[in-house]
Amino acid sequence: MDYPIKQSFDEILFQLTRVGLPAQPISPRKVLFWGERAGEISSYVAGWLAGKGIEVIVLDGANRFDPYMASSFARKALIPPERLLKRIRIARAFTCYQMAIMVGERLNDLLRQERATAQPGNRWVILLDPVTPFMDEDVSEREVRPLFERSLRKIEEMALTGIPFFLFQPPGFSDSKRVYLMRRLFQFSNLIWRISLEDQEPKVVLEKGLSFNIIEN
Repeated sequence: MDYPIKQSFDEILFQLTRVGLPAQPISPRKVLFWGERAGEISSYVAGWLAGKGIEVIVLDGANRFDPYMASSFARKALIPPERLLKRIRIARAFTCYQMAIMVGERLNDLLRQERATAQPGNRWVILLDPVTPFMDEDVSEREVRPLFERSLRKIEEMALTGIPFFLFQPPGFSDSKRVYLMRRLFQFSNLIWRISLEDQEPKVVLEKGLSFNIIEN
């Protein structure tokens, strides 16, 4: 059963980030978007956040970040693209080991650099394709699961200190022996939005959040 949200994607981003809206005492800190064209949409979201004056860190697990898509928001908002892109820091991982190090160590370094310029609550982390590096069948199962869990624990620690996360994951792992990683990501996230294309425009459907439960397909 779907729960369609009668709002535009930009309106949903306003509500999730509370940009221009009254502050909430409690807000979700781990928001997962999964589905079609997740890489492109995450790039747009990075541009959207940067266009609102938010400092953005993108951890890219599959080399999907598209700076041209990010700068498309600059053109829409009449902001110089170079000014917008300066607010986006990108770190890429190509293996599960690199992803674990990036989340466990590199992200803290990037956040420390941002603290010098960003206002409190004015930083977001986008984690793009967090599951993909852990699907490498050349890495043994006994290594993959602990690395993945360690990364999630680190994200949880940072989220509890007030760092908000957007996680973007494309589909395509339903026939993999490691589909449990996707299930674990669903369990881990506070909110889950499924992305689908409707007349080439993204449609997002809330699958988990507040009183909602994960939708099992």
